[in-house]
Amino acid sequence: MTARKLKIVVVEDEALVSMLIEDIVADLGHEVVGVAASIEEGAALAESTEADFAVVDLNLNGARTFRIAEIFRRRGVPFMFVTGYGAAGLSEEWRDEVVLQKPFEVDQFAAALERAAH
Repeated sequence: MTARKLKIVVVEDEALVSMLIEDIVADLGHEVVGVAASIEEGAALAESTEADFAVVDLNLNGARTFRIAEIFRRRGVPFMFVTGYGAAGLSEEWRDEVVLQKPFEVDQFAAALERAAH
């Protein structure tokens, strides 16, 4: 388990999934410092929010979130993709990133967070 409390950004367009992730993050002892449900909101948060980690849905309202992931990557903020597509939805450039497939259990989320944060 990650020893320190992480500041986490959540980029997810499904409200119930976003709330579930926020609850899991809190239960794991971390803090959600920003939530976005669109590409524009996600890009703005990625550029401006002081975060230790990000959870990024691969698809927001039909659009891929690689632009948001690229901002986190450039800023050195580790992240994981959360998606119903699994790793098959990633282009070659993103294949090394941690992917958590929906639906997921709390322990799967915690394990993926641990892998991606290090």
